[in-house]
Amino acid sequence: MARKEEFSATTRGIRVTVRAFYLADQSEPESGQYVWAYRVEIANTGRETVQLLRRTWRITDGLGRTQTVHGAGVIGETPVLEPGGRFEYTSGTPLGTASGFMQGAYHMVVTDSGEGFDVDIPAFSLDSPHQPSGRVH
Repeated sequence: MARKEEFSATTRGIRVTVRAFYLADQSEPESGQYVWAYRVEIANTGRETVQLLRRTWRITDGLGRTQTVHGAGVIGETPVLEPGGRFEYTSGTPLGTASGFMQGAYHMVVTDSGEGFDVDIPAFSLDSPHQPSGRVH
């Protein structure tokens, strides 16, 4: 059963909420391949219209190895969020271990002034039913 725990953080009126789901049908534990989907909601609870330009993710596996991923927008889009607006998307990540976590930042700009700022993506756990408590082979 997939855990549906939500992780949320608000920076400067921008609330980011994430839920991660283990994808058993796409994972191959015997080959050391574990896959998760994560659903992100970005809500503008502030008073300024903003645009998401870039993202930075830090993905850490169960052995503490961290990979940093930078990219333009999210899922090929650079959404504009007016006050009260929201944007949702689903993406995914593979790991070579049965657990890990992700966190990061969205790099935004205030559309009126051009002022840039970063919005925290809260750390969220990637849990699978295959997490060893003392691995048995």
